[in-house]
Amino acid sequence: MSRPTDPTPPLGAVVDERGVRFSLLSAAAEAVELCLFDSPDDAVESRRIALQPQRDGVWTTHVAGAGSGQLYGYRVHGPYEPQRGCRFNPAKLLIDPWARAVSGEPRQDDSLFGWAGDPHGDRPSAADSAGAMPKSIVMAEAPAAPRPGRPATPWRDTVIYECHVKGVTRLHPQVPEELRGTYAGLARPAVIEHLLELGVTAIELLPVQQFASEPTLVAAGLTNYFGYNPIALFAPHAGWATVADGGQVAEFRQMVDVLHEAGLEVLLDVVFNHTAEGGHDGPTLSWRGIDNPTYYRLDSADPRRYVNWSGCGNTLDTSGAAGRRLVLDCLRYWVGTMGVDGFRFDLASSLGRDRQGRFRPAGSLLETIAADPALAGIKLIAEPWDLGPDGYRLGDFPAPWREWNDRYRDAVRSFWRGDRGRNRDLAAALGGSAPLFAASRSRPVSVDFVTCHDGFTLADLVSYEGKHNDANREQGRDGSDGNHSRNWGVEGETRNPAIRGLRDRVRRSLLASLALSTGVPMLSHGDELGRTQGGNNNAYCHDGPLTWIDWHLDPERSALLDFCRTLFQLRRELGIGAATRITWLRPDGTPMSPVDWRRGAGGALGARLSTPTAETLAVLNGSDREVLFLLPASPLGASWRMRLSTVDPVATRRPLRRQSLRLLPHALVVLDQVIDESPAGPSSTNS
Repeated sequence: MSRPTDPTPPLGAVVDERGVRFSLLSAAAEAVELCLFDSPDDAVESRRIALQPQRDGVWTTHVAGAGSGQLYGYRVHGPYEPQRGCRFNPAKLLIDPWARAVSGEPRQDDSLFGWAGDPHGDRPSAADSAGAMPKSIVMAEAPAAPRPGRPATPWRDTVIYECHVKGVTRLHPQVPEELRGTYAGLARPAVIEHLLELGVTAIELLPVQQFASEPTLVAAGLTNYFGYNPIALFAPHAGWATVADGGQVAEFRQMVDVLHEAGLEVLLDVVFNHTAEGGHDGPTLSWRGIDNPTYYRLDSADPRRYVNWSGCGNTLDTSGAAGRRLVLDCLRYWVGTMGVDGFRFDLASSLGRDRQGRFRPAGSLLETIAADPALAGIKLIAEPWDLGPDGYRLGDFPAPWREWNDRYRDAVRSFWRGDRGRNRDLAAALGGSAPLFAASRSRPVSVDFVTCHDGFTLADLVSYEGKHNDANREQGRDGSDGNHSRNWGVEGETRNPAIRGLRDRVRRSLLASLALSTGVPMLSHGDELGRTQGGNNNAYCHDGPLTWIDWHLDPERSALLDFCRTLFQLRRELGIGAATRITWLRPDGTPMSPVDWRRGAGGALGARLSTPTAETLAVLNGSDREVLFLLPASPLGASWRMRLSTVDPVATRRPLRRQSLRLLPHALVVLDQVIDESPAGPSSTNS
């Protein structure tokens, strides 16, 4: 027996002592049916139960005797009138947008499409999609997640490791075979030890919200591996779990608990700008069939079509009450129940747009998220752009938001590949990109990265000048052409020792710049191990060795890992971060003048780094020629000491009793001061 419940219940499926209360938000529906299933592959439901309308567009029912593990979906009745934006079709089984678990991905089939004949037309498809659709799974709500038994890592001390759940562990020899590529595998001691030795304080997981592959990818024999194509925002992706019967929820939470015990924070890359339903010709999986005009932004001139600020076919409408509730409920769940410590928001500009589509952070969902008591103290990171009008908003997000800084990426890449006139940009980048952010904002605001999931890996950045995306089967149309990369003489792999040595030096200089930056550094997984994608700069559609980390290290890759560990140990030791004061120097050891900055040429400069714990000198030569640096005078009885060199990575803590330094092209050196133990005359040396 079923019965209606209170008029304002929480949405989704809520287990109580008598059964399960099901609630769905659809303001425009004429009727809603709950469908119960006995198996994930069932094409016909075992029961259909009508939901009762309540206030504010909520439909509810209570099913006595039902419990955790029950499989279900919805059929929603209403007009199929695409010209008005309405796409109701009860032949389509729909995922509950508030479902805590889903049995998997849809099976690609024509029955998933709500239209018949012509996607532009007004004729609905009569084909029942239940057999091709995954089922929502009732999950008893777990107790509130305990917060980590330590204070959250301050931003000034945070080092982020962007990683893919499967890609990190699928080939890891110290992860048991049955756990590779899963949440449980990511929590294994060998993986945690690697992260801690690297100096990481937080892992940022590529999307783990249940997602699906686009029909075009499946038809091409590819898959949406990165996961930026969600179908259920509350549900951990079943494909990254050892079991997919709802056990993915407990497995994900256990992973978070283990990582917390090790002292690591867990951040999620979340996608609230679009869904896997795509454009008007895409499948009907959830929101489109539940209440298309409420959940999506429709083209006002032609409501058959969607506003496409995501570039993926549609845009969720987070300016209205339903969209805001969806996002806020989701964030509260991942923090309060699943225990995560923060989020990176994909195409976050879309969350700051008002009803007219203008980016206005004040009063927007961005401000609401930041002020929500249930989300207090978590880390909030914006990808500060989308494809809408005036969508590039770097520097425009309100406190306490931090922002991905692609100008940092481009400035550092350009400097180290030898572009002329980039001294000013390089200095601004290492200094936290302060000109980009309002003076009233707390520092550091900039999340700095040289590489990320989009684009070249670090190894490919110094090995390819053009993208090599043939395996994506888009005839080279996909992926960025503005990579700021350089191959140093040969495109791709080479055995030439001179080119390999130069590539290694540039790679180390790029990593060293990241470690010396006063923003929040972010590493892309596998860069510390020399991971390559063979020049593919848009590898989102490959689930295989191309995108998995290879953990078998040759001497070259092992040396890179050791160097990377040294870098971030040095960052901690020197106290590099928001409190760092930088004095920029010319190669002759004198401070840079306004004229020097305006000239912008040379490709070489020094940075005197002053922190509460240390005085350090970094010398950078991004040019193609050797440069002589005159070192600033040391206090009486002190001299400069080599702490780190991208020319000779093992030349650490080596005393330099000299007043000048010859720095090879595309090299970086870090020096500190020590008290002399024996006198020595002035000299110069090469590095």
